[in-house]
Amino acid sequence: MSSSIVRTMSRFPSWVPRSSAVVNSLLLATSFSTASMLGYDASMMNALNILPSYTDYFHLTPATLGLNSGIVWIGAIIGCLVLAKVPDYIGRKPSLFYAAIVAVIGGALQAAAQNVAMFLVARFILGIGIGGTYVAGPLLLAETLPLRYRALGLGAFTDLYYVGGLLSSGVTYGTAKMNSTWAWRIPSLLQIILTLISIIALPWVPESPRYLVREGRQEEALMVIAQCCSDSDPSAPGSQAILVQITESLELERHLEEPSLKQIALDPGLRKRMLIVFTVAAFSMLTGSNLFSYYLGTALTNAGVTDSTTQLEINIILNSFCLVVSIAGTFLADRLGRKLLALLSTAGCMVFLFIIGALTKYYGESTNTTAIYANVAMMFLAQGSYSFGWTPLAVMYPPEVLNYSIRSIGMSWFISWQNLVLLVPIFAFPIAIARIGWIIYMLNGGFNVVVLVVIAWYWVETKNLSLEEVSGLFESHTAAALVGIDATIQQADAEGVKVMHVREKKSEATISA
Repeated sequence: MSSSIVRTMSRFPSWVPRSSAVVNSLLLATSFSTASMLGYDASMMNALNILPSYTDYFHLTPATLGLNSGIVWIGAIIGCLVLAKVPDYIGRKPSLFYAAIVAVIGGALQAAAQNVAMFLVARFILGIGIGGTYVAGPLLLAETLPLRYRALGLGAFTDLYYVGGLLSSGVTYGTAKMNSTWAWRIPSLLQIILTLISIIALPWVPESPRYLVREGRQEEALMVIAQCCSDSDPSAPGSQAILVQITESLELERHLEEPSLKQIALDPGLRKRMLIVFTVAAFSMLTGSNLFSYYLGTALTNAGVTDSTTQLEINIILNSFCLVVSIAGTFLADRLGRKLLALLSTAGCMVFLFIIGALTKYYGESTNTTAIYANVAMMFLAQGSYSFGWTPLAVMYPPEVLNYSIRSIGMSWFISWQNLVLLVPIFAFPIAIARIGWIIYMLNGGFNVVVLVVIAWYWVETKNLSLEEVSGLFESHTAAALVGIDATIQQADAEGVKVMHVREKKSEATISA
């Protein structure tokens, strides 16, 4: 056994799990808890807005009611922009930790708020923490999880949004009968627990091996790869092969110019990456789901369901249904592929939106029970179609498409653009529903035709590819280099030589390719 491998094995902390299954489970736990917290907050604010103990305590007007809910997204936009390059400077894991701490502080201040100003400041701080976790979390998961778990970890980052929503619904339902301010303070405090789960798991979670290699810490990177892929055995050929691929790919990027905004715009590969990411941000917000996410009550009223209790029950059932469907889509992402998953999801939304538009036009004000049930069923199928593909892909696909040099800032831009695009349905849809009614469904369905064409023509397929292999889809020199790396690995295996020992002799030839 070589001295470098012995040295690597000796650096494993005694308190870090050696089992890859345990390490990967802890990584997934950070994804699950963070995603649940985001869903919890959105659902909690929807519930608090109808609690007299909350609205009366702060003497809320329609303007401040909306501001209390919306300021968290302003904080998220600012947070992800300000923290855009922080993960590249201090690492993915510390960035996620500090963002989570900020979110905890914001949640605690929110629960302790004494007036509207304090509540707004707390929500803004919470938003900064949420923005930071949205940038650092997917980076850590995409770059650290083994290929076979990458889709699950990234998909769950948005799938479990629904779990947080259901938890919040149960908590706020239980505290709603309280006649004190604890009716809204308790849900705010319990929100912190989900973030604390992520913080508690982080000491046992490794840093991104790609970040470590970029910082010149190859032995630590091999240790992390071994933790995640080979039960902490750094001599395993598979782990060494992954290190070789990561190292050579990042050395290729290091020999290129630092990607400025101008270079991203002029370089065909970088430009295509960013354009794909921007389409994901826009399409995930505009395919029609927000018609039901934010204005389900209005949509149900237009469909003929006017009882508020019935609307609430439908909302809970719809969230549960979407959770199941989104998890199914996540597990099928590596089998169907990202493009086909997005195409099926968008096509389903398109078809069901057209049907909803037709039913609303002819039976919107009708008492025909069959037509009302059919319209509600189509809403379920439209939202289910969205959840099947777009819910997991929203965070799964962008970090796969981006290469290391622009992954952090690209995710920051993605989250910012996504939140800005979200303002369109939030502000435009209620006006459109009131003025043109059923036509808005037809227009949204027609827009999805454009979405289908862009996905089919412009997107690339990333299923079952390492992040370095995905780079080969955008830059021919990277693809050629990766072929050389594969040949090196095969040669080493044939000769019975450890991959680490032959990397150096192939490196210079690879860089000059």
